[in-house]
Amino acid sequence: MSAQKTYDVAVIGAGVFGAWTAWHLAKRGQRVALVEAYGPGHSRASSGGESRIIRMGYGADELYTRWSQRSLEEWKQFFARTKQPLFLETGVLWMAGKDDERLRDTAATLKRCGVVFEEYDRAALEKRYPQIGLEEIQKGIFEPRSGVLLARRAVAAVDEDAVRFGVEYRCAQVMNPREAGPVEHITTSRGERIVAGQFVFACGAWLAKVFPDVLGARIFPSRQEVFFFGIPAGETRFAPPALPTWLFQEDLVYGMPDIESRGLKIAFDKHGEHIDPDSQSRIVSPKMMEAVREYVARRFPALRDAPIVETRVCQYENTSSGDFLIDRHPEMENVWFAGGGSGHGFKHGPAVGEYVAGQLLDGAPAEKQFLLATKETVQKRAVY
Repeated sequence: MSAQKTYDVAVIGAGVFGAWTAWHLAKRGQRVALVEAYGPGHSRASSGGESRIIRMGYGADELYTRWSQRSLEEWKQFFARTKQPLFLETGVLWMAGKDDERLRDTAATLKRCGVVFEEYDRAALEKRYPQIGLEEIQKGIFEPRSGVLLARRAVAAVDEDAVRFGVEYRCAQVMNPREAGPVEHITTSRGERIVAGQFVFACGAWLAKVFPDVLGARIFPSRQEVFFFGIPAGETRFAPPALPTWLFQEDLVYGMPDIESRGLKIAFDKHGEHIDPDSQSRIVSPKMMEAVREYVARRFPALRDAPIVETRVCQYENTSSGDFLIDRHPEMENVWFAGGGSGHGFKHGPAVGEYVAGQLLDGAPAEKQFLLATKETVQKRAVY
């Protein structure tokens, strides 16, 4: 009988945080097991779906701007090396009305961080983007080098590359670890034992279910509905470069141009109802469908009667503030959490993986805003 194999690190969850964590650990010579219950970029995952925004603007929060810069550089290097064009430089356009404080904060932060951007007044927006209904909009900020990551395929590509670096991938469901102190192994639903020196749980919306005592009241999975509106035949005004990725700051609504002929993507960034990621309905609600139709008619008048050609129901795994949760378990000393993407985490995958590797291998200084101690039981979202 062969001896039980021991890994340096077992990463549970192969979404964007887990994939990049495993990748960075393997690059640094670690023996890594990557365990995923449903498959990379699966339809129930927060890392699933076709597309995610990568933008530098974060108001006054310089940490996330710098992480976005670092992550975009690493995403682009990764795609160039693996010959997979999964980043689209559509540009990202922020728009705001009279309450433009966040855009002013964003502009100041982008300047400090050396990010290229352009500022537009109402007249410039009207001239450049006549297809957008600019009711109440007074100002815009355009990030020409930002854009869209093709999410599901990007996650799968990182997982595949991690395997090339020596990561052992397993499709299995992990049972909840229970003992305090150091954990020697985890067990899968098939009874298999995975022995490792350290364990990183990057389970997204499932974190609260895996660790209900610690995270049940500190991770808030919320329902998020996404819609795609069909573009009229022969119409080019809603595809890049004519239309960039866009965000209406005060409305908390974002979307993307017509990418790969899927149609105009739109979603409300307000947190939906609290859900269970395993059992929630994946069918959009009539109420949200009506609200989205009204919004599209207001902001994109030429699409007033456009058909909805695709819908998707996913989830955010929110923390109280919207900051990530990257910290050690308070009782299981070799168990780590890497989650709390809070609807804006996908773009940061490379930086998260690098940070987690630094925590595990170097004892690098921790960012206070990622610590478990800063996560409250009441949502007070501050990060967008």
